[in-house]
Amino acid sequence: MNWLSFSHGAALCASLIVTIGAQNAFVLRQGIMRSHVGKIVALCALSDFILIGAGVGGASVLVERYPVFVHAMLYVGLAYLAWFGINALRRAVRPGHAVLDANANGAAPGTSAAPAQRAMPIILMTLAFTWLNPHVYLDTFLLIGTAGAREPDGARVAFALGAMAVSGVWFIGLGYGARALAPLFRRASAWRVLDGAIGSMVLLLAVTQLR
Repeated sequence: MNWLSFSHGAALCASLIVTIGAQNAFVLRQGIMRSHVGKIVALCALSDFILIGAGVGGASVLVERYPVFVHAMLYVGLAYLAWFGINALRRAVRPGHAVLDANANGAAPGTSAAPAQRAMPIILMTLAFTWLNPHVYLDTFLLIGTAGAREPDGARVAFALGAMAVSGVWFIGLGYGARALAPLFRRASAWRVLDGAIGSMVLLLAVTQLR
């Protein structure tokens, strides 16, 4: 196992996945409500595994056949990364997040839990948030894939495994840890700290990938 490449994949995936986008907000909300968390976590992690594996494997073929195109796409991805990091820092300065509501499933505060959600609609929503999200392809397939393809021969599997490990840990922690985090993220200051950390990490990563 090439642990350096493993750490590269883990660091890149961590900087991209630790964001409160549509998919993660959905996982977080369902975790707060404790509704079909296991199914949601499994689907999100499995989808990421597929996209990471396809990205690293497919991008390596593209690097060999179309190196100029791949490097151009990498810089497009890095430009997106820089834009995302700047926006995260802007949100840290001027937060505009909606407060997460533990009763988002319709139950009024202080009342008993709302009726259980059916599994199939939740599964379809999870798949939609994952596979219909264009940022998933830009982040997971293109950016992680092209970065992994630049790793030395024999180290790309370790890079992909590092990214997959972070993805799996993230979704498990997000889904099952959401209940404990819910009170914290009702405060704007928590969002500011999170976005500030994300923005700094992403911008640092974008600079280090310029080689």
